Amino acid sequence: MASVENTQEVDQLVRAKESAFLEFIQSKGLKTTRQRSTIVQVFFRMRGHISVEELLREVKLVNPKIGYATVYRTLHLLVASGLVEERRFGDGLARYEGRSEVEHHDHMICLECGQIFEFFNPRLEALQEKLAEENNFKIYRHRLELYGICKDVESCQHKKEMAARKAHKATGG
Repeated sequence: MASVENTQEVDQLVRAKESAFLEFIQSKGLKTTRQRSTIVQVFFRMRGHISVEELLREVKLVNPKIGYATVYRTLHLLVASGLVEERRFGDGLARYEGRSEVEHHDHMICLECGQIFEFFNPRLEALQEKLAEENNFKIYRHRLELYGICKDVESCQHKKEMAARKAHKATGG
């Protein structure tokens, strides 16, 4: 679930990301618009694995005139710029990730409630490097996604129900 933050540190990060995005836009001969700027600012204030719909909901709080297509196209420009990664966790939804507690991390995804847990394990990273070395292979990047279910079944069911209520509310139900 994505959340929005406001702190001085986040403000600096948002300005840096916005500046890098503007540079990318200009290098492609595209126009810088207030709408794109708003979307970028809102996106980088959010944390988590953000869907187009979640971003649109937050963007509309700032500027109700911005539509789905503009958010969608801006997200794809952010991905093309290298500032954002598109993730698909097997549930048919594209999610976008722009910032995390740690630069590199992997994911555990609950197949019941949809919760996505980020983790970093230096031993796992070292093992990957060792395996690459043993096989005369150079790793440039990797992605590890573990799929399973939460051990706490009651908590998992609660998260699943909350997500269903939120989705129902978001669709006007």
